[in-house]
Amino acid sequence: MMNETKVMEFVLIGFSDFPDLQIPLFVFFFLTYLVILTGNVLLMTIIRLHRHLHIPMYFFLSILSFSETCYTFTVIPKMLVNLITEKKSISFTGCAAQMFFFIGFAGTNCILLTAMGYDRCVAICKPLHYRVLMNNTVCSQLVAFAVMTGFTLSLINTYIIFTLPFCGEKEINHYFCDMRPVIQAACTQNNETEIVIFIICIVVLCVPFLLIILSYILIFNTILKIPSTEGKRKAFSTCASHLTVVVVHFGCASITYLRPKSAYSLEEDTLISVTYTVVTPLLNPVVYSLRNKDVQLALRKSLGRKLCTWMT
Repeated sequence: MMNETKVMEFVLIGFSDFPDLQIPLFVFFFLTYLVILTGNVLLMTIIRLHRHLHIPMYFFLSILSFSETCYTFTVIPKMLVNLITEKKSISFTGCAAQMFFFIGFAGTNCILLTAMGYDRCVAICKPLHYRVLMNNTVCSQLVAFAVMTGFTLSLINTYIIFTLPFCGEKEINHYFCDMRPVIQAACTQNNETEIVIFIICIVVLCVPFLLIILSYILIFNTILKIPSTEGKRKAFSTCASHLTVVVVHFGCASITYLRPKSAYSLEEDTLISVTYTVVTPLLNPVVYSLRNKDVQLALRKSLGRKLCTWMT
């Protein structure tokens, strides 16, 4: 028991197996992180400044962008530091905090994507009741529910994992304190803990995803009843961006957290984790900027105003 209390820090192995790629990886992830921050901050700013974007769809999008920004902040800066330093350690408390905020924001994002699917369902299936069903109070309550649920489940997850005994081996075969690598660093393998964590992952990933699927079944059923091809195209175009982000977000997360233990591979898990910790936050502003005409119009107006200011 004495040895268990002496673990004060962990060593994040990360990308140590590729010593020649440390600098190239640092440059790649640093530039990607700058794009993520710029894209999400720009998207939030545009939504804030343009009144025609002050509707539930873009309200949820701005909250999602903020959550994605915080989500990447919990992982990428530490990963960048570890890529250019020899000591790749993280304190016991820092590891617990990183896991808590990472899972909290990840769970919040899952529920926010569900709320966005519900918003599109109401807009297409119940257009006459949209303003009543999706008023400011309802939208705020959905966001509050997303945050509270995400961080409550995260607190449970983090508490269960960090009450495990840690002694001797302190290496975490990952570039951040993710659940399964930290559990594997524990002194004893606790099957009950892994089962509880797996159930929570199912709740966080499967329940929101099934609700999104239900929303899109109702949406597609309504779209099929629209007589004109143009009407069908316009209705579906409002969902395309959201659907793209949902597929990537839930697909990558499910591969990582819902795989059976026998199929688990640390190398594969590291590569997949890059997808949902780096690529997905990058995808959000890019997809919504390129595929959404309202955002494109607001962006052109903002850039036009700045250009005129500079010229004068």
